[in-house]
Amino acid sequence: MELGWGATKGAFRRKEGNGDYRRQRDVVDRVTAHPAWRRSGGRDHVFVLTDPMVMWHVRAEIAPAILLVVDFGGWYKLDSKSAGGNSSHMIQHTQVSLLKDVIVPYTHLLPTLHLSENMDRPTLLYFKGAKHRHRGGLVREKLWDLMLNEPDVVMEEGFPNATGREQSIKGMRTSEFCLHPAGDTPSSCRLFDAVASLCIPVIVSDDIELPFEGMIDYTEFSIFVSVGNAMRPKWLTDYLRNISKQQKDEFRRNLAGVQHIFEYENSHESSKVSAPEDGAVNHIWKKTHQKLSMIQEAVTREKRKPEGASIPLRCHCTWPPLLVVNPSRKAQMTASQLISPLVVANMSM
Repeated sequence: MELGWGATKGAFRRKEGNGDYRRQRDVVDRVTAHPAWRRSGGRDHVFVLTDPMVMWHVRAEIAPAILLVVDFGGWYKLDSKSAGGNSSHMIQHTQVSLLKDVIVPYTHLLPTLHLSENMDRPTLLYFKGAKHRHRGGLVREKLWDLMLNEPDVVMEEGFPNATGREQSIKGMRTSEFCLHPAGDTPSSCRLFDAVASLCIPVIVSDDIELPFEGMIDYTEFSIFVSVGNAMRPKWLTDYLRNISKQQKDEFRRNLAGVQHIFEYENSHESSKVSAPEDGAVNHIWKKTHQKLSMIQEAVTREKRKPEGASIPLRCHCTWPPLLVVNPSRKAQMTASQLISPLVVANMSM
């Protein structure tokens, strides 16, 4: 995908004379012409998409398949400035879904620090990255201004070049917590750099999607903070300072226990194994395998659909909002509040 910066910014949306469009069109034409695609309507196919905007021109056509993506942010969000407020430029909610798709980890850019190598961490909170972002990343700019003059907090402007990498290694390895606010999309490789560095992630987001949920519990090694609380002056630093050393040590032990899950390759040069036995690749396929029963049911439903029948695309792509019950009020919930129909993109479920 050539997004087209500078003078050609936004050109990727055009089809005429667009190499991206031609390549995407060629891929889809070749795949959909195959008997395997026709057998299932693409529902038993898997697309590995390394960026939320990859295959943008043919997004509706690959929607029946399982999409392996690092983030739904680029699919859901509409940049009103660049899109001119045109909703046709937005990836529709009938095309991506936690029910059929799989969130995969970014590849971390920093080397893995093992628990036995952990040293003193004099810095409370660390962040390195670009201050100015779009869409949900506007929160980052506000957080930056709030945190800039806080003691024991380091906010560094930087980019993933050689110098920035060395600074990030030092900064993450000498900090108790690593800040993870949204960028242009809710997640980034920074989260997995923090895990590799045994720096407890502080995730500031109300809607982030994470890899392998249900297989691992992120609350055992990460701090989750709502945007509203993070925007309150001194709230975040006061909260982090009140976390005990015992709790931080436990978080760090748990971080060490999940590092291998986010590894695509074995980082030990002496090892002859190309990837961890229970690393990212196997976890991705385990998560994909969980979709199998839904795929089989969707294919069966498609076969019995009468010719000429029109079934609208429907998809609840995010779970219903959680209802927090205050035990002291003994709140009661009706069945309609607890149960919500689950439907999958292009699966008629």
